[in-house]
Amino acid sequence: MRYSSRMRRQLLLLISISLTSCAVEPSAASKARFEAAAAYSAEKGGQALLVIEDGQTVLEQYQAGGGKNTPQRIYSGTKAFWGRAMLEAEKRGLLDLDEKASETLPEWQKDPAKAAITLRELMTFSAGLEPLPALHENEYPDRTAAALKARIVARPGRAFIYGPAALQVMHEVLRRKLAPKKITPTRFLERHVLSDLGLGAQRYLADKRGAPLLAAGFMLTARQWSRMGREMLDLPAAALQGSRANPSYAFGFWNNRGAGNLRARETDIETLLGREWPLQSWSRVCLCKDAPAGLIACIGSKGQRLYVWPEKKLIIVRFGKEDAFRDAEFLKRVRWVAAKD
Repeated sequence: MRYSSRMRRQLLLLISISLTSCAVEPSAASKARFEAAAAYSAEKGGQALLVIEDGQTVLEQYQAGGGKNTPQRIYSGTKAFWGRAMLEAEKRGLLDLDEKASETLPEWQKDPAKAAITLRELMTFSAGLEPLPALHENEYPDRTAAALKARIVARPGRAFIYGPAALQVMHEVLRRKLAPKKITPTRFLERHVLSDLGLGAQRYLADKRGAPLLAAGFMLTARQWSRMGREMLDLPAAALQGSRANPSYAFGFWNNRGAGNLRARETDIETLLGREWPLQSWSRVCLCKDAPAGLIACIGSKGQRLYVWPEKKLIIVRFGKEDAFRDAEFLKRVRWVAAKD
């Protein structure tokens, strides 16, 4: 029997999940590498911590209302799922990330600044659009209309402006691209991203016209989120290609490449994002100087984290309920390389 590439990926996922659940008990030495980080996580309101290395569960603990089968909000961790969908859309020839959004949005063609914005700039928050945080509101009247009318507040490519407006514009571009196929962006996401991860329909927080919120909304268990971690072990290069405005972010994924710079600035991402965008500086930013430069992360409010180090096939999922959690403090407590016998 011949299997499609999609069926093969799903079979491999099921086998991986099965092997993980049946894995041998990790050694005390393996667990010890993460105990200090686990203690810090718990101290800062941690509810779940899951560590998987080379397909084996090394540590899994829940407290303070967390549970193995308890889905929790991942907030901005949602962005990576939609980012993956946009990368998949390019792979399938539906769009080119370096094309102008105005090629699909004729209403943008009369504005010289908007006419120049590329799809990649939308997905890296470097398009210069005002953020419009009000679009996060449940049952917003019409996110698409508001996002398309968003003002240009910075020259495209020159500023990192984190907010839902750019993503809602990207959703509209994909919607129009898919219209001839009679499929919605949400259905595309479910078929080509969520299904491959063994996940079903999610909490989309649709507005009154049915448009989902791309910036947040999903609720997952730690093990479910770790499936995205497995996907992150082999991300395409485009997923980590940040902008000149912020090299550390693209498509919902944060990277720690700045740690390789002698002048790196260890920065708490959530704190920096809490400032108005003109007051943010993303030059030489890194999550943690003591963590591997190859580390990738999905970052959500309240300390929701998915860390992945592809080189060692290491996946860490952390859930919490407090704003006091800091990436650098957690990551520097991890012993990244096992001691040699």
